[in-house]
Amino acid sequence: QLVESGGGSVQAGGSLNLSCVASGYTHSRGCMGWFRQGPGQEPEAVAGIDSGGTTTFADSVKGRFTISKGNAENILYLEMNNLKPEDSAVYSCAADTPPWISGDSCLWSYEYRHWGQGTQVTVS
Repeated sequence: QLVESGGGSVQAGGSLNLSCVASGYTHSRGCMGWFRQGPGQEPEAVAGIDSGGTTTFADSVKGRFTISKGNAENILYLEMNNLKPEDSAVYSCAADTPPWISGDSCLWSYEYRHWGQGTQVTVS
């Protein structure tokens, strides 16, 4: 089970921090990631982090977003800065890929076995 929190409404240029708490599976294997889907848009990979701590980001958020894990391996964060209206979407965390998935492959949504319900981010 994955449960996200931290979404909300913010003005352009502002910041939000998302959290995701995972339970019910082996947290240390593979990647954890954040994905988003805006209204009328296809799902989009945002950021991923593998078991070794290597991070990867979509070009659209590089330099603005940071992904990290908490001290407990079952917590995932997404720090979002300099938000833009086009960042508005439902943000979902995902976890539990095969253990050999790492690096840029953490952005491959089809590798993930567990998904959260999502949290809404609105930037105006």
